[in-house]
Amino acid sequence: QVHLVESGGGSVQVGGSLRLSCEVSGYTGRSYYMGWFRQAPGKEREGVAAVHSDGRTIYADSVKGRFTVSQDNAVNTLYLQMNSLKPEDTAMYFCAAGNFDAALTNILTARLYMYWGQGTQVTVSS
Repeated sequence: QVHLVESGGGSVQVGGSLRLSCEVSGYTGRSYYMGWFRQAPGKEREGVAAVHSDGRTIYADSVKGRFTVSQDNAVNTLYLQMNSLKPEDTAMYFCAAGNFDAALTNILTARLYMYWGQGTQVTVSS
């Protein structure tokens, strides 16, 4: 059984930084996408960043240049380094995993991901 557990959320002021972690267990596939998504109250879940098992990464336009997704396969952990945080980054952040074929423009589509964590809250205040 696949489990994803996020950590690292919290409250930070505008311009600050946070690093989210997602520990993955039980996933045995060699090929995968691991992604970060977020959902603010009253809004749809949106893709933030993803990384493929071959190292390719993709980012939403809203976070390019500020967020960095990475993975440490030695400890089965996915990371999201978030810098220059803005109030609009406030949301519940989820990590997700899946194995699928998709066009580059569709990789940050939530419904393609089979496994999800419970989320960690990020609040950015001005």
